[in-house]
Amino acid sequence: MSNLYLQRRYLVSFASRRLPHIFTDVLVVGGGAAGLRAAIEAARYGQVILLTKDRAAESNTFYAQGGLAAVMDPSDSLEEHVQDTLRTGAGLSDEKVVRECISSAPEQIAELLAWGVEFDSEDGTLRLGREGGHGANRVVHARGDATGRALEECLLARAKATENLKIFDECFSLDLLTDPPEGGPSARCIGVLSDHSRYGMQILRAKQIILAAGGAGVVWRETSNPPGATADGLAMAFRAGAAMADLEMMQFHPTTLYVAGSTRSLISEAVRGEGAYLLDRDGKRFMAEYDEMGELAPRDVVSRAILDRMVQTGSNKVFLDVRHLGGRAFAERFPSIDQHCRAFDIDPGKDLIPVHPAAHYMIGGVRVDREARTTLPGLLACGEVACTGLHGANRLASNSLPEALVFGRRAGKTAGEALAEENNNTTKHVEWTIPPSDRTELDLTDIRNSLRSMMWRNVGIVRDGQRLSESLEIIEFWGRYVMDKEFYSESWAHRPPDVFGGAGGAGRKGWEVQNMLTTAYLVAELALRRTETRGVHYRQDFPETDPHWARRQIVRRTEHQLVVE
Repeated sequence: MSNLYLQRRYLVSFASRRLPHIFTDVLVVGGGAAGLRAAIEAARYGQVILLTKDRAAESNTFYAQGGLAAVMDPSDSLEEHVQDTLRTGAGLSDEKVVRECISSAPEQIAELLAWGVEFDSEDGTLRLGREGGHGANRVVHARGDATGRALEECLLARAKATENLKIFDECFSLDLLTDPPEGGPSARCIGVLSDHSRYGMQILRAKQIILAAGGAGVVWRETSNPPGATADGLAMAFRAGAAMADLEMMQFHPTTLYVAGSTRSLISEAVRGEGAYLLDRDGKRFMAEYDEMGELAPRDVVSRAILDRMVQTGSNKVFLDVRHLGGRAFAERFPSIDQHCRAFDIDPGKDLIPVHPAAHYMIGGVRVDREARTTLPGLLACGEVACTGLHGANRLASNSLPEALVFGRRAGKTAGEALAEENNNTTKHVEWTIPPSDRTELDLTDIRNSLRSMMWRNVGIVRDGQRLSESLEIIEFWGRYVMDKEFYSESWAHRPPDVFGGAGGAGRKGWEVQNMLTTAYLVAELALRRTETRGVHYRQDFPETDPHWARRQIVRRTEHQLVVE
């Protein structure tokens, strides 16, 4: 059976001579913390364009409730933060990256303070919270539970005020362009094929491209991520031939608000850090039975414990108890969470908060070195779409925003310094044709929903070989009917957005499903190959950690083969 996930290089047919071109020095794809920080840094060296899929502020960063982990207290130490990170990473973290990133985190806090972010403080001293896996209070927050929003607004305002930097929002990035177009060992990234909600298909060429397109939470039915997190950046990089790493490592957050019929919204780990309890349906506090750290155990431990307790008690949820913290104190500390609970007639001061685990953060991604370079020349990556080696097999809470800032800055600096050496603003003609398909059309909404449900059941918090194999068979079947399609027509160039919003209309719906299927294929394949339990990857049929597997899985695409190292 042919695997169209390996054969498909571009999502649409195109001829560059027929499309409008825009040229810049550095092109950044993604407008979260990593993309914005990279763009701001790169603008010191040359002209920068930043593409965002939806409106400029719409990103995982904007919705982040947790904070930035950094050693800011004299009683804490960088070495303790390093060891907490390595311990949580379960043997897969790159210690050099861990030390560099963690030692740079306080500098990032200082920079944000200088740029106007008002972090929470008491008597002029930063208020430091504690979250799961940390041995000390070292998490900095802003506006209580709206740290991500404060960070996004600051960086976006800074970017808009930066000379040499333009932001194109509602511009869907379909694929990374390479020379030669088909990719291969000698290929170089030269730009991006995009679809703008107003101007239609266009090509943006750049000397350096920085991919910061975010995560993949929407691939799973239960997720804390916003609707746009459909794994576009991961799929783009894979099709272009860049090496990917650790894609089996998806982190599931233990606590999202569970109200039947509503989307899941995050209940920050900081709530447990402030002393909240987890109770089962019988009102019993249970986390001490699973880990000595109780509610503050690492996220993978808490997520599995909740899942196990739900099975034991025949329930579809457990509960967070914050009543002992006091309703007024809770509302002051977590205003957004309090407001969201009250929208469903839940009074945190009096009522238990129903919660359920959900897909939260993609630990794996495009493999990068310590300067944010990928294996594809001309392409850098940072943020959730990248795999730096910091998180290993399980991300320590609130380490991701510092990583986004540290590697965003590095990516911008690396790209900027390369401008003097590289010049690939070539006008070489690029053309690609996808043969028409004679297969039956499948309903995209049905495929999307079915894929997400299957990934939650079979490639979720608990996995086993038989279900992973079945999932791959189903994903490959869907691929034969979806990956052979081209969801675009030039007549759609000025179409209104559909229910999925933003650029692309019917085209966007198809592209997102193709990207989700491609990423699901890679996650399931690597999860099947890793025959052990490690960090967030829990194999029911291989429950022990195997020293032989104390290594990363690196994967890349060739035209007809999946190469796994």
